[in-house]
Amino acid sequence: MDSQQFLESKPVVIAITSLILFSVLSFSIETLPDLSKDTLNFFHYAEIAVVSVFSLEYLFRLYAAEKRWWFVFSFYGIVDLLAILPFYMSTGLDLRTLRLLRILRLARLLKLVRYGAAIKRFVLALTIAKEELIIYFIATLVMLYLTSVGIYYFEHAVQPEKYRSIFDCLWWAVSTLTTVGYGDIYPITTGGRLFTFGILILGLGLIAVPTGIISSALSEALRRSTDHIDD
Repeated sequence: MDSQQFLESKPVVIAITSLILFSVLSFSIETLPDLSKDTLNFFHYAEIAVVSVFSLEYLFRLYAAEKRWWFVFSFYGIVDLLAILPFYMSTGLDLRTLRLLRILRLARLLKLVRYGAAIKRFVLALTIAKEELIIYFIATLVMLYLTSVGIYYFEHAVQPEKYRSIFDCLWWAVSTLTTVGYGDIYPITTGGRLFTFGILILGLGLIAVPTGIISSALSEALRRSTDHIDD
């Protein structure tokens, strides 16, 4: 068994995946108030153990890589580095910086991409549909801007303190198109309400479009994976 096969073996995959999930869970538990000193010490030493394993994994992958510089700057190489770097950078820093680095520990979730076949198919699907998704997001940005301009035209004159500028209206447009709602700001003019009704209908379609794109791409990704296995 060569180095790559060892890293992709089922026991190693299960062990690393378990450590990733444990690390994220411990990060969440550490935010609970009034934890005992023993509990905090446990999570501290557990973090040292997890980082040690991830560091060994990173060094082993670097050693096993045919093109080491390519691995360092590859997606997986950067993710593996981000998984351990905050721990080594946290020594001697002030509390605010330390909190930021601790949040960066959540980058370890990205390591799951390497170990899940379904996640790999999802990444492949995003790659297949990237052009359609880019066009969709550009169209969404244009729609958001036009929506903010439209509501500004209808409501600024009667509610200048709420619809003060296009930028204020932009947040209203985001919350409305995503059908979340923005309770503190709502239209009171007839034109503004009719305009908002139309935007809400568009918002429903806005959510459905990427779902269809990704579903189609996932089917193609699954077909490619099946063909690869058959070959």
